[in-house]
Amino acid sequence: MTYRTKTYVAAAWEEDQDAIEQLYKWNESDRFSLEFKNVHDFHQSKDGSLTCSIKENLSKRIDECKMFILIVGSKTNSVTRAACYNCENYKFSNYSGYSCSIHKSISNRSFIEFECEKAKNEYYNNNLKILVLYNSSYVDKNKCPEALRWIGVHSPMKSCYEWNYQIVKDAFDRANNH
Repeated sequence: MTYRTKTYVAAAWEEDQDAIEQLYKWNESDRFSLEFKNVHDFHQSKDGSLTCSIKENLSKRIDECKMFILIVGSKTNSVTRAACYNCENYKFSNYSGYSCSIHKSISNRSFIEFECEKAKNEYYNNNLKILVLYNSSYVDKNKCPEALRWIGVHSPMKSCYEWNYQIVKDAFDRANNH
């Protein structure tokens, strides 16, 4: 049995790097501290790994977590990285249509869609708390992936276009007690 002691952070990494870095700064600060153990500090995937292998690894990471944090930015719903159609093993055959040449199941969900769906299932099984932070000064649930749009605690990370630790800390505490 795995004890759920860590926190999982998901985001469109390239697009929302500023928000991710700010969250990590608050967590690692002596003055500001959200006090979470980032599961990604304990496990790494190789960039050359197949997306299906990375998804298996991400699933195992989520299984170690008590909280799932999604950072939502302007491109969160449009990221397609990890869809099978982007993989060299995704092939078309006149006999069977599209399939995986190494016999893995086909999934055209992005990493974010995959992570959010897994998090939703764990949330409904009472295994995971969910916090959705918006790289913005307001919450726009239309930018949030459908799987998490109506569950968990949703909060902006900014007020008047500046990072706001207290808003995030309050949301973090609400999610822990939710």
